Amino acid sequence: MDIQLDPARDDLPLMANTSHILVKHYVLDLDVDFESQVMEGTIVLFLEDGNRFKKQNSSIEEACQSESNKACKFGMPEPCHVSVTNARTFSSEMEYNDFAICSKGEKDTSDKDGNHDNQEHASGISSSKYCCDTGNHGNEDFLLVLDCCDLSVLKVEEVDVAAVPGMEKFTRSPKLTVVSEELRNQIVRELVTLPADCWREQLDYYACCSQAPGCGELLFDTDRWSLQIRKTGAQTATDFPHAIRIWYKTKPEGRSVTWTSDQSDRPCVYTVGSPINNRALFPCQEPPVAMSTWQATVRAAASFVVLMSGENSAKPTQPWEGCSSWYYYVTMPMPASTFTIAVGCWTEMKLETCSSNDLATERPLSPSEADFRHVGVCSHMEYPCRFQNASAATQEIIPFRVFAPVCLKGACQETLLRLIPPCLSAAHSVLGTHPFSRLDVLIVPASFPSLGMASPHIMFLSQSILTGGSHLCGTRLCHEIAHAWFGLAIGARDWTEEWLSEGFATHLEDVFWAAAQQQLDPREAREQQELRACLRWRRLQDEMRCSPEEMQVLRPSKDKTGHTSDSGASVIKHGLNPEKIFLQVHYLKGYFLLRFLAKRLGDETYFSFLRKFVHTFHGQLILSQDFLQMLLENIPEEKRLELSVENIYQDWLESSGIPKPLQRERRAGAECGLARQVRAEVTKWIQVNRRPRKRKRRAKAEAFAKLLPDQLVLLLEHLLEQKTLSPRTLQSLQRTYHLHDQDAEVRHRWCELIVKHKFTKAYNSVQSFLREDQERSQRDSFIHLLLAWGTRLALTLDIKGGIMWLRKPSARSTVHISVLPFPRGWS
Repeated sequence: MDIQLDPARDDLPLMANTSHILVKHYVLDLDVDFESQVMEGTIVLFLEDGNRFKKQNSSIEEACQSESNKACKFGMPEPCHVSVTNARTFSSEMEYNDFAICSKGEKDTSDKDGNHDNQEHASGISSSKYCCDTGNHGNEDFLLVLDCCDLSVLKVEEVDVAAVPGMEKFTRSPKLTVVSEELRNQIVRELVTLPADCWREQLDYYACCSQAPGCGELLFDTDRWSLQIRKTGAQTATDFPHAIRIWYKTKPEGRSVTWTSDQSDRPCVYTVGSPINNRALFPCQEPPVAMSTWQATVRAAASFVVLMSGENSAKPTQPWEGCSSWYYYVTMPMPASTFTIAVGCWTEMKLETCSSNDLATERPLSPSEADFRHVGVCSHMEYPCRFQNASAATQEIIPFRVFAPVCLKGACQETLLRLIPPCLSAAHSVLGTHPFSRLDVLIVPASFPSLGMASPHIMFLSQSILTGGSHLCGTRLCHEIAHAWFGLAIGARDWTEEWLSEGFATHLEDVFWAAAQQQLDPREAREQQELRACLRWRRLQDEMRCSPEEMQVLRPSKDKTGHTSDSGASVIKHGLNPEKIFLQVHYLKGYFLLRFLAKRLGDETYFSFLRKFVHTFHGQLILSQDFLQMLLENIPEEKRLELSVENIYQDWLESSGIPKPLQRERRAGAECGLARQVRAEVTKWIQVNRRPRKRKRRAKAEAFAKLLPDQLVLLLEHLLEQKTLSPRTLQSLQRTYHLHDQDAEVRHRWCELIVKHKFTKAYNSVQSFLREDQERSQRDSFIHLLLAWGTRLALTLDIKGGIMWLRKPSARSTVHISVLPFPRGWS
């Protein structure tokens, strides 16, 4: 299958040739420089060719097993000492020129930073002039293609893994007297296939190999989306070096990370969940099928804290004065897009009464210490799996840490730190074993374009969730916790099927939050969930009215979902469409589909099935049919009725607009009690607004009911439909519900009312909201709010490079509101 990649479209290309060769492990070694806003260093890739190596000598495994009893049982072994100089001085004997090596007759097109740009490909994406196949095609060399963008690649070299002491155990020879390419590749094959209980020894060998000297520079080219590496004479993936080191540095404008300042105005950098994922952070294989592990050493000035997606709670070491070094690792194979890093002057927040680790219901055991009990057989590739760990299965609350700028200490202690334990416990009560052994939570800067983002072992949350009580904080926390199961432990094999992550997290956030509120009786919980369904129904209707039809489909590739080219390259449909980041279609339609299915089965049957599904598919990638087929197989015949995979595809996943079953349900369903109460309050406010300004007699003050946060959102949305509201009514609204103290969802609707009705007395609330509570889920209404506010206050709005600037005509300088992924077409 050949995929024609058109650079003029808004599709995101995944260029890596994963059908021929896979990265099994990454070792990153990076320095973070805030002055130049660059990360620079090396990444070592350990590769496995498509013809997977099968062990023929059990003595290797036995040797590993005997050593693992010593090396794997107690903590991380001391790093091995390779008899060569410091890792940063390692190089091949070939001369290092700041330029890539060009083949004979090729023109050197390197830029001044040493980034070798192939001008033939610079205008877009096209097939390489080199062979990209595992077969032998004449004299053409095999080409390793990595996803890469906005990086300066300085040098690529083969790593001499045979130079590491003790590597002879991975060969059939007692001594490594004659070292060949085949021998080095054999060592890597054995290393990447070590059994799961040797994970500590494996990590140690990866670290040692990553510091080994180079044994020959490799040819490379870059184009807009990829890095292409070859070795002269290596005509197949089997012949290609299986351990390579890439010297590179990021660029300040790279789209995978954001360099900014935190709430205390100190510099920080973090991965932002970019549409291009991590390819501007390190060269990698982006297709989700390229499941890999990683370890990383990151150095920064001593005042900075480095957080990362890692299984260990890293503590800094001091390689030299004024510098801190942080080391993290992951043993569960994950797509490279899930790698996350944040570097800043964060402070760990703790409750004054007890530490977060005291709240863990079980002491966490490392995989090597734990008593592994096979509760069923896991279907994923081998790794130290928590689902086979008896201690992990009963651990309701995993250890967690919370980091934030010190100025947010009070807010974190008052709300966030107290909510994490019940939310983690609630998730465990619904789905069982936590897929990850620990959790770091970071409050990211105000410019973060979302309320939250989940990654393995780490979660980013917006500061917006810290104000206005516990409701928004709790629901968002539950949403991100749900991603540990759906989105991370179970991922979509085709990224166009985002509903498999976001639809599940949206549905589960309500279930987790209801369970986390222990004082809530089942009737109240159902009422709250119905109210949230009502709000989401309104949002979905808005989405369908305002978005292009082709963006409303949950399975846009239809029968081609999950398909790739012969090399493994593919495209993510609409992956680069700037409008896509403002849409919630995958959240909302996915949520309503799962809600529909849960109602059809009944909650007890549905969640019993969901636990079974999680146990079956954790550690794997899925497509929609995997979930739907297993679900239908577990539905009793009397509840299945006309349900089929094909019908669900047609009604829910492959059609634009609102699904017909959902339309029928909303027409037939009665409004919930909480929503009816809101309607009664809306009627009162309309009456208040109609009263004349001056009255002869003082009328009896209207008594308004106390409303929940979601009820307030619904109330304000209804009032936004009114043509006019007087300043007196708006002022009364603000005073009655203390709107300036409510959560971000409520204040967003309040700001819309302020702008719509030119309520000048509250313009400071709009300014505060724009500065502190920007998040992209507010979609185009948020942008309209910005534009409208600028018009009302006679501000000039300039949009440059995704940043919105507001300027008073008489002012000497602009006011930088925040970084905003601004859609094309706005001006």
